[in-house]
Amino acid sequence: MKTQEFKIEGMSCGHCVMAVRKELSKLVNIKIDDVQIGKAKVEFDESKIQESLIVKAIEEAGFKVVS
Repeated sequence: MKTQEFKIEGMSCGHCVMAVRKELSKLVNIKIDDVQIGKAKVEFDESKIQESLIVKAIEEAGFKVVS
């Protein structure tokens, strides 16, 4: 399992946090450790899910992942 924190641009409130958490929860083989304004920390098995799918889920919630 890999633990990674994604920095997220554009989040400003609790509704933003819920939107990101909702999109991430749609993914399988991922454990959501924490979602706060500006970041999400997740655990995932790299052999079962690609990092790009996690980024795409965050973007589906309407936000941008920054490096």
